[in-house]
Amino acid sequence: MDISSDVWGQLALEASQVYIDDGTGGPAKSPYAGTTIEKLPDKVLLNIFSYLSHKEICSMSRVCRKWRTIAYNTSLWYSVSLRPEISGLHVTSLDFLLSLISVRFGSSLRYIELPIELITHTVLHELANRCPNLTHMLLDFSTAMQLHDFSELQAFPTKLKYLCVCLSEVIFMEGFMRKIYNFINGLEILHLIGTYEKVEEEEEEIYEVINVHKLKSATPNLRVINLYGINFIDDSHIDAFSSNCIQLECLAVNYCSKVTGSTMKTLFQRSKRLRCLLMNQTNLISEYVMQVEWEKSSIQELDISGTDLSTECLIDMLVRIPNLKFLSAGQLNGFNDTVLNMFMEQGNVRNLIALNLDYSDNLSDEGLYKFLSRYGHQLQGLSLAGMPQITDQLWNTVLPVLNNVIIMVMGTQERLSGNVLVDQLMDGIATNCPRLERLELKWDPDNLRFSDKSQKAIDIFRVKCLKLKCLVLSDGRYYEIVKANFERADRLTVVRTTTCCSVSNYYLLQNYKDLIFN
Repeated sequence: MDISSDVWGQLALEASQVYIDDGTGGPAKSPYAGTTIEKLPDKVLLNIFSYLSHKEICSMSRVCRKWRTIAYNTSLWYSVSLRPEISGLHVTSLDFLLSLISVRFGSSLRYIELPIELITHTVLHELANRCPNLTHMLLDFSTAMQLHDFSELQAFPTKLKYLCVCLSEVIFMEGFMRKIYNFINGLEILHLIGTYEKVEEEEEEIYEVINVHKLKSATPNLRVINLYGINFIDDSHIDAFSSNCIQLECLAVNYCSKVTGSTMKTLFQRSKRLRCLLMNQTNLISEYVMQVEWEKSSIQELDISGTDLSTECLIDMLVRIPNLKFLSAGQLNGFNDTVLNMFMEQGNVRNLIALNLDYSDNLSDEGLYKFLSRYGHQLQGLSLAGMPQITDQLWNTVLPVLNNVIIMVMGTQERLSGNVLVDQLMDGIATNCPRLERLELKWDPDNLRFSDKSQKAIDIFRVKCLKLKCLVLSDGRYYEIVKANFERADRLTVVRTTTCCSVSNYYLLQNYKDLIFN
């Protein structure tokens, strides 16, 4: 929203020249003539500015001197990202950044994101001295080819509760980390983000660019550890954290392909408070997983999607976990009707609120119907995408019991032999799912069948599902119809396309807000 001062001046002029009919046919001045946004109190302007992004606030600061003063108010700068690809803010001068820290950020700053070119010992010194309430920091080294010289680094923010470090696959971080170990022992949440998306198919030499074994000694108070897509992380690193972090509640090692589960038994023996374990796309070995004393664990949230666990292992694990609330077990060849039946008959399913079985080709619609008929009423999140055998007929049948659902994902991008009657489906969702907040329909647009009465079905859906925040559809004619319908009702950001958005049960994780890092 880049609005120049000329535009605002024109708007103010038009507002001051508003006339109304005085009853005699001649124009009379409106009682609001001469009233402009300039008349608003500073407190109200400040509240309006708080809804803008920092890039927009910077644009507004050029309108006039008063708005510049409002834009510089430190309360608007408590959470700042200086990564251009995230915020659109480009800070090219270190001197300018140092000025911002002392003048604009100050004691109000709670969260900051810094790209590699702005991470210097001078900047970190200034943050430590000028921003005493800084508790959350993200340091992005992912594009680094070399580091600045940190030999003179003597100060670092000491009140950090949250630290996210985006790693480079070629830059060794130990020199920098050694300088900050004495300042980060109060950390509760640690993110180490790897370069999974950038990895080439060819096998290259893997460098351990950060020393996890030393890091764990400096961070004994960690509650949440997120190690995402790091190519050198293996079971020994999990063992290292569990040996020192007795407060550990949530461990995520998604896309860490060297993790096999060989230290999982020890992890649960040491980390009695561990409630959430996310191991999506790891290389878990069934033998190791079956050695875990699941019946003694406090685990409530588990993600084993995209692993290669056997049917025997899945049954052994699911019937022994005493209080499972969140299960993500998609893309598992071993997950079949037998596993689901054993989970129902011998496991504790009474507390389950979220279930993701995406791309489970060996599950039948009959097995899922049996499970959902019995437990669907307690589910808040349900994702059954990527399975051609699960049609809209099954969904229409089970929707009456999904009255507590908040998140739903359905459909497959594969072309189906039959068609999906989307009007009937939307009617069923509107009637049965009043608490729905997020919905994704993955079906190919060519499989969707709708009539001239679709607008009425969409209207009913929009009016009855008032809590809906996100509706994701594949590009196509139906997407355009739904998007236009919601936009006419001034709900502009609800309808999105699968090319830029996806829905997940992860929103229901107890530590979800701690786990997001962008």
